[in-house]
Amino acid sequence: MNLPEVIKNLVKAQDESDASAYAGCFSQTATVVDEGNTYQGSTAIQDWIDKANKQYQTVMKPLAYAETEKILQAEVSGNFPGSPIVLRYHFSFENNLIKTLKITG
Repeated sequence: MNLPEVIKNLVKAQDESDASAYAGCFSQTATVVDEGNTYQGSTAIQDWIDKANKQYQTVMKPLAYAETEKILQAEVSGNFPGSPIVLRYHFSFENNLIKTLKITG
């Protein structure tokens, strides 16, 4: 699977529960939408993923990447009901960083 380098870094940071490295994959003004909540800016993104990592201890297994649509399909497992689940990560990029990420089921 041919993933952009920034997505490879994001998956690695997620699997290592490294909130700082995870947030470093995003532009300073990036937006993440997850479970009906919006997180704006790298500090808010880092706080969100740090809390989620501590609560759910998730890891990602990329399954498919649609390069044209910029959608990653990944199996996510961790300490949450229904684990594992398959989620879709809808990206937009700017200067080799993530500008927007919307996570859907």
